[in-house]
Amino acid sequence: MDAHTLHGLLDRFAGTRVMCIGDLMYDRFVYGDVGRISAEAPIPVLHVSHEKAMLGGVGNAARNVVALGSRCVLVAVVGDDLAGTQIRALAESEDGLEPHLVVEAGRKSTVKTRYIADGQQLLRADEEVTRPLAPDTSRRLIDTTDEMLKEVDVVVLSDYAKGVLGDELLAILTANARSAGVPVIADPKRRDFATYAGVTVLKPNESELAAATSMPCVTDEDVAAAARSAMSQCGFSAVLVSRSKKGISLIEADAEPLHLPARALEVFDVSGAGDTVVAATAVAMAAGADLAAAAQLANVAGGVVVGKVGTAVVGRDELASALMEAEVLSSESKVVSTRTASDSVDRWKAQGLRVGFTNGCFDLLHPGHVSLLGEARSACDRLVVGLNSDDSVRRLKGNDRPVQNETARAMVLASLGTVDLVVLFSEDTPLQLIETLKPDVLVKGSDYKVDEVVGADLVKSYGGEVKLAKIVPGHSSSEVIARMTNRAR
Repeated sequence: MDAHTLHGLLDRFAGTRVMCIGDLMYDRFVYGDVGRISAEAPIPVLHVSHEKAMLGGVGNAARNVVALGSRCVLVAVVGDDLAGTQIRALAESEDGLEPHLVVEAGRKSTVKTRYIADGQQLLRADEEVTRPLAPDTSRRLIDTTDEMLKEVDVVVLSDYAKGVLGDELLAILTANARSAGVPVIADPKRRDFATYAGVTVLKPNESELAAATSMPCVTDEDVAAAARSAMSQCGFSAVLVSRSKKGISLIEADAEPLHLPARALEVFDVSGAGDTVVAATAVAMAAGADLAAAAQLANVAGGVVVGKVGTAVVGRDELASALMEAEVLSSESKVVSTRTASDSVDRWKAQGLRVGFTNGCFDLLHPGHVSLLGEARSACDRLVVGLNSDDSVRRLKGNDRPVQNETARAMVLASLGTVDLVVLFSEDTPLQLIETLKPDVLVKGSDYKVDEVVGADLVKSYGGEVKLAKIVPGHSSSEVIARMTNRAR
């Protein structure tokens, strides 16, 4: 899915509602400086400067949901202790978060304390119990979720193996959500994936998938095979695998695996990155995205959050900026050689995709060009643009053209979401390029007649289509350049 469409999804986040259920934690961060080693033991002495606390576990997934602009219903269990009170206060202070916290008497709330100096964790201290919930607590949690199911778009099950999401409770929550027609995303922490049977999307990391299936998960092919094995055994519709520096892989039952490279420029802290990926996937699905688009957004969000310290969140505006940056970076990879373009076209055709082709000088891109490219893209699944080289333009337009060199023109074209590849050609016409690529549809402006379009006979000879796109009146590169020249004089 192109960046323009992904940006459109962000606009729909505000109207969505996600329910997050699972193990809730109190994440405490103690910051300071280390200036010496203790005389009592060979350990650093942390001089504490400040500390902060935030919701962790399923709470971090919930915080990411609201940061993306969605509403979140948080259903979890806390103990009747000080940490439980602190957790409740944090949850109630979070804008966009609707907490429904079940208190279990005698249960210890989970607290994770991280000690940090110069951006690096020195130590983590955990206070927790992992025993199953009391039967009465489970019943109250189920009753709470049943009341809210009619009002949410997606359910997230965030399992940190702290005892909240027991086998029986997982089965009941999944069945109830399915009965209500609400998709379920589960973030697993168990080796036995059968306990998550029936969820819509399972989101393990690479090592969790390998451990659960007893299959290697090194290459893309390994991950796809292991995911399909888990899907066949447990009835998942899809498996979304977070793979650290390798990015994200999405495996769906009836689609080719989607392997997305990591987006992070620099990794500072991976704490809670999985929560961000789950939250972004859930909100995107709630906004109407298919799983492929949701995975793309989640991959970008994950790349942003690992550049932060601690269990951080990614806001909607941050995600929009990251998408824009990713679009600029990816535009460079769209400008390819004829050989690379031919390989891409062959691959697209093998996938059953319809490939379109148009060409031009595109000197000073204007609304007429944008309209032509948009109409060309609407006639195909992938659009390749043939671009006249500088020498070719000079032969066609005169020695004072092009105004912009071929590199600039190619980069501007590649930045458009409607364009999938840009290929430079040095001949006067693109006939040789058309012969190599053999597009399914050839598009030119309606100022041509079909029999005047270069390559039309060739495309029609193998069953392809020639399409004439409407011309937007009043727009011409030559006219724009003439007006600029006259004003300069």
